[in-house]
Amino acid sequence: MKPSRLPTLVQRFFTERLTEQVNASPNTIAGYRDTFRLLLMFASGQLGRPPTKLAVEDIDAALVGNFLNYVEADRGNSARSRNTRLAAIRSFFRFVAMLEPDLLRHCQKVLDMPNKRYVKRSIDFLERHEIDAIIAAPDRSTWAGRRDHTLLVLTLQTGLRASELISLRTSDIVLGTGAHIRCQGKGRKERSTPLRRDTARLLQAWLHECRGNETDIVFPTIRGTRMSRDALERSKPSRYKPSDKLLAFLETL
Repeated sequence: MKPSRLPTLVQRFFTERLTEQVNASPNTIAGYRDTFRLLLMFASGQLGRPPTKLAVEDIDAALVGNFLNYVEADRGNSARSRNTRLAAIRSFFRFVAMLEPDLLRHCQKVLDMPNKRYVKRSIDFLERHEIDAIIAAPDRSTWAGRRDHTLLVLTLQTGLRASELISLRTSDIVLGTGAHIRCQGKGRKERSTPLRRDTARLLQAWLHECRGNETDIVFPTIRGTRMSRDALERSKPSRYKPSDKLLAFLETL
């Protein structure tokens, strides 16, 4: 059997499977891209061939196992991140199995690789004083402080994910009677989240200050661009000593 060229199948996986068939989110595509960039670099180093010369048969269960150990031990990935990378690889091999029946046995060995177990960190309800500490931390005498204060109040009330917060646009906010936020969540699912009156008033004041168009980002950077996840990380309150429970909440943003 002639070895199957890997580059063509990887390209088709991203352009056909992820983009056209399952309509994966930009975050999912970016995560898969990073996984395959690391995997191809690792395989190239292990096998002594450039990525363009690799075949699907080269990426076997043994190599994938060594790769996962590498990202965990050498790159410091957590067990959860390791499992996320394995999920991306499994998704690719399910795609290959449908296209190349001759490789079904090879693909199945990779698909049978188990996730690594890890202890999930539980998040308890925040106490009132912890909530007050979060929303009081930003310096509201500054533009960035007012942005961060509004962002944190909205997060605490709605539970929006980090990707949802930084992607939120003015047109996604409905104020007045029945105030709510529309957003596209995980799996590209549309949902509406109602707003309390105090949160709606705070958002109204913030939007009035920004004076943006309907397509503008609600929580932009000081340059007016969309916040990155790193920028969102820096917006977390840090002027007090948080409890372990509060740290667990902050790490979910």
